Amino acid sequence: MIARVRTELALEKEFDYLVPPELEAQVEPGSRVKVPFGPRQVLATVVAVADSSPQPNLRPITKVLGGQSLVTPQVMQLARWMAGYYCCPLELALKSVVPVAVRKEEAAWKQQLFVRLLPAPANPPELTPRQAEVLRVLEEWRELPLQAFLKAADTTAPTVRKLEDLGLVAIQRDITERDPYASEHILPTQPLVLNPEQAAALGRIKAALQPLIRSRGGAAPGPEAAAPGRPAATGLPAAIGEPGTFLLHGVTGSGKTEVYLQAIAYALEHGLGAIVLVPEISLTPQTVERFKARFCTGPLQTMVAVLHSHLSGGERHDEWHKIRDGRARIVIGARSAIFAPMDPLGLIIVDEEHEHSYKQEETPRYHARDVAVMRGQLARAVVVLGSATPCLESYYNARQGKYALLELPTRVDDQKMPLIRIVDLRDEMHKQHGPPIFSLKLKEAITQRLERGEQTMLFLNRRGYATSLQCPKCGYVAGCPNCSITLTYHRQAQKLCCHLCGHEVPAPTVCPEAHCRNPGIRYAGLGTEKVEATLAKLFPQARVKRMDSDTLKRKEDYRRVLSDFRVGKIDILVGTQMIAKGLHFPNVTLVGIIYADLSLHVPDFRAGERTFQLLTQVAGRAGRGDVEGEVFVQSFTPFHPAIQYARRHDYLGFYEQELETREQLRYPPVSRVALLTLRGRNEDKVRFAADHLKQLLEPVMATLADPVLLGPAPAPLVRAESYYRYQIMLRCRQMTRLSRELSALAGRLSLPEDVSMQVDIDPVNLM
Repeated sequence: MIARVRTELALEKEFDYLVPPELEAQVEPGSRVKVPFGPRQVLATVVAVADSSPQPNLRPITKVLGGQSLVTPQVMQLARWMAGYYCCPLELALKSVVPVAVRKEEAAWKQQLFVRLLPAPANPPELTPRQAEVLRVLEEWRELPLQAFLKAADTTAPTVRKLEDLGLVAIQRDITERDPYASEHILPTQPLVLNPEQAAALGRIKAALQPLIRSRGGAAPGPEAAAPGRPAATGLPAAIGEPGTFLLHGVTGSGKTEVYLQAIAYALEHGLGAIVLVPEISLTPQTVERFKARFCTGPLQTMVAVLHSHLSGGERHDEWHKIRDGRARIVIGARSAIFAPMDPLGLIIVDEEHEHSYKQEETPRYHARDVAVMRGQLARAVVVLGSATPCLESYYNARQGKYALLELPTRVDDQKMPLIRIVDLRDEMHKQHGPPIFSLKLKEAITQRLERGEQTMLFLNRRGYATSLQCPKCGYVAGCPNCSITLTYHRQAQKLCCHLCGHEVPAPTVCPEAHCRNPGIRYAGLGTEKVEATLAKLFPQARVKRMDSDTLKRKEDYRRVLSDFRVGKIDILVGTQMIAKGLHFPNVTLVGIIYADLSLHVPDFRAGERTFQLLTQVAGRAGRGDVEGEVFVQSFTPFHPAIQYARRHDYLGFYEQELETREQLRYPPVSRVALLTLRGRNEDKVRFAADHLKQLLEPVMATLADPVLLGPAPAPLVRAESYYRYQIMLRCRQMTRLSRELSALAGRLSLPEDVSMQVDIDPVNLM
């Protein structure tokens, strides 16, 4: 038996090893093994097994890790597709589909001592009153970890050991699983009555699941069972007979989550598992709470596993194995959860599918939404992409018939959409004699909410106190020595910080220039820290809390703050984009967007789309209870189409206007983009390498349909983390073919020693 493996060295090559007879039963595609490689031992993944090899004198596998394969056949197919489409070595794709805590050689199971009650002997021994009392406590539990039992029984280890000597209890070491939500007390919920639009959407999802359900029951799915939504995103290979991909377009508060819950319940009833992706790790606790409340009790009681990077290594290890062993039938997590070893898989839900955090910014640079669509095709599972503001690519696919479109145009229980008021900050500057943080109308609205006992959310997608330090005398501006951006002032920590590379210096009290030393330096711009400080002065009676990555250092901080906000311990919540989506607080009746232009004027063709999405999502946090919500959008460009369409909650109008611009310029969704970035510490070498690369690309692009080659040009942030960066943008309609050409080109490309190239297929960040 021959094992064909890929090592973790990213050599883009497979190696054959002999499988010793005693290990043959343990080796299959997806197994993790240890193999001799030169003078050392390395870890590898078996990608195939064979009966023979063209190579003579094969060395044997040293060890098989774990009792089962870690990469299921379906996930192995997915990794191979990712490697080809996203132009990366298969070794790196395989590393991304299995968490580090699961991949490593040493078993990561946690073991501890347990106390277990034994059957009563025929002749019970004499017990002291204290021993009898301790034994009665254990009779209630039957089995407990030793330390927990000592605390529950208010006793000591010698007392328990004496009961062990008497043959009444057993103390033994056993595996204990780490559950990140073990301390949470969650009340069960029941399915809600759906409105007609929700019921129609759920009915179509259930119908799309029928072919998979029938095939598992042994009956071949008939042609009449095919779902209306068929192939995947543009550029993905079409599959035959897959149940379909749905785009669930529902306004904020329209009950998309309840559709998800009832669709998953239907899949569970028929023996199928589900994967639920959420865009931000910060959203996961509230999502987990909703799903555990519905599925951890009642007739469909099942284990819900959670996968995201804020878990400890041990928690991640245990959660992953719950899925691999088939004990957890629902997986919730951020983008990497799409690789969970769920089998059989019936339903994949990508909530807030438009979010750019689904895109991985390191190799492999995959987009979890597109990977979800591909995995759905491989598993013949149903994929539901949900959003109030779908990305243009997804809505375009739905309009082209590649996805099935499901609409939820109204809020549940006839709740009204919030009233959005646009505030022109140019007028406010004249009224308040300078650039204001709060307009007069917004201050008045906050005062009214405080008087009525209602809650307010204020959004500014910029952390810190001020965006730059300037000297008005000599013109000095504090910039990052490693990046092409200014340093941000954090007043509480009294430091200047680069939000790109992390460089920090103490905040100076005088101008750092030796010839100046002016004590009148000033800080310009604003961030969430300054908003919080200003609120404390304007509304000293209000309970204000800030939520950004500076205040939420520990993984339980986010959950604690949202819990306090839910029960009314916080009047005003100030935050960055982590408060912008997915949160449901009925007592929030006012949302203020401090500065709506932040994402509007960046050099990116998606700037208007991102602004429209962000404004709509933030506004959707208001008015989700009995009281109608009100939203104030403060802007220096109040008549921009993105702001005006968001004010009217008009997604279709924005889509049609934006699509017209994209068609004229041949940007996605009517074409596809690949971004090639060359980086190095010497700018001249990087520029030379970029020019050379362009010459190699020109004949390749000439063979494609509607090709556009732009650049090379300095990146908008030309210097980041001490590296100079130049970009070449490629646009065409045949991305699968272009990916193959780029992979081949990367294999033969010769670059200067200290210059590297990154290939980003379907990029979401052009900076």
